[in-house]
Amino acid sequence: MVEGWSPDSWQRKRVLQQPEYADKHALQSVLDELSARPPLVTPHEVEALGKQLAEAAIGKRFLLQGGDCAERFDECRDDIIKNRLKILLQMSVVLIYGLKNPVVRVGRFAGQYAKPRSSEFETRNGVTLPSYRGDIINAPEFTAEARRVDPGRLLKAYHCSAMLLNFVRALAEGGWADLRHPENWNLSFAEGSPRAAEYHSIIETVREALRFTQTVAVGPLTGLRRVDFFTSHEALHLNYEQALTRLIPHRDGTYNLSTHFPWIGKRTAQLDSAHVEYARGIRNPIGVKVGPGTAPSEVVALVRHLNPFNEPGRMTLVTRYGAEGIEQELPPVINAVGAAGQRVLWCCDPMHGNTETIDDGVKTRHFDKILTELELAFDIHAGEGTILGGVHFELTGEDVTECTGGARGLVESDLSRAYRSTVDPRLNAEQSLEMALRIVRKCRRMRR
Repeated sequence: MVEGWSPDSWQRKRVLQQPEYADKHALQSVLDELSARPPLVTPHEVEALGKQLAEAAIGKRFLLQGGDCAERFDECRDDIIKNRLKILLQMSVVLIYGLKNPVVRVGRFAGQYAKPRSSEFETRNGVTLPSYRGDIINAPEFTAEARRVDPGRLLKAYHCSAMLLNFVRALAEGGWADLRHPENWNLSFAEGSPRAAEYHSIIETVREALRFTQTVAVGPLTGLRRVDFFTSHEALHLNYEQALTRLIPHRDGTYNLSTHFPWIGKRTAQLDSAHVEYARGIRNPIGVKVGPGTAPSEVVALVRHLNPFNEPGRMTLVTRYGAEGIEQELPPVINAVGAAGQRVLWCCDPMHGNTETIDDGVKTRHFDKILTELELAFDIHAGEGTILGGVHFELTGEDVTECTGGARGLVESDLSRAYRSTVDPRLNAEQSLEMALRIVRKCRRMRR
């Protein structure tokens, strides 16, 4: 056990971004029930991910983390889950080819039901209601009943996460992930793009490599049929996280078994916060979002506090500065962490720092700004002698229109066609695959 820590010691710290439940007895009843439920992941899986992240930190693997900004209960469906996994798998295969490294696939799913908000309330047409905080807390519809904080949603989040994980494991074990078939590589979105020929060349090379491997293999290619998907979410709703935190007999420490890879968001990543206190005592690998306004000395203090023994694979710093701020803000943080001798995995989240609101109040992100921040992150780390070991995207396998740009050239007027996100805009399936192709293109240029 970590000195002075317990699963509930966070309650004695500065608590931010937590819902206020009117019926405390109902909440406690739900938490007691959750505490008795089976865990969603295993300590063995958590430890396996930690080892892979340690390898990513030294350039022997690459982390691909992606999924919904906020999961919805009503999207725990066969087709949506398959499309989400398929785009992560396609991106990972492209990255394996381009980076010449194994890829760690981590989904923002099976628990990404809570979202931090900048305001407690939302006003529309003179009516003020509590803000939507994710399906684990309330509903997005703008009515008093929908926005009521309901403890029963904690159990619904657990059940949806369990169903999703069960289905993901079945798909991953059952050969569904086999991408040797040409129908899995539709690049119609790129037709007319100046890079269409390059994209087709990359995909054809990937497919040819898969066919060649199949031809010369002595036995069955189980590696093409079975793949690993790890889960992640922002460990925001601390009562929920605590209820699924377990001390495991014959193992060294306590694990959050709601997910493999919890992270702390920028709004709650203060040294004296309840979220940092909770995270410092669990054995899971931990991610911390780092963005504008966080001093390099604060980042170093956080890393030391969360990883006092400088354990490889324990700490991932997910930077999110925006295309306009990364060149000024990232190098001092890299230098401070390096000077302190801290071993971390550097990951770039090029989404959150590039969010903008258009005239009608809709949030969007432009593909080119996302790509610019990502390419600058590669350049900055190369210049500083460090390794960018991962990327973190908000994306979906669906044909949504939430981010502008990309090969199909989406513009603001296209957003209304299929804007489905209840919180932040996501890359659609085409934009996500194109982003993976552009990463490959960037790394090719860097190797010349």
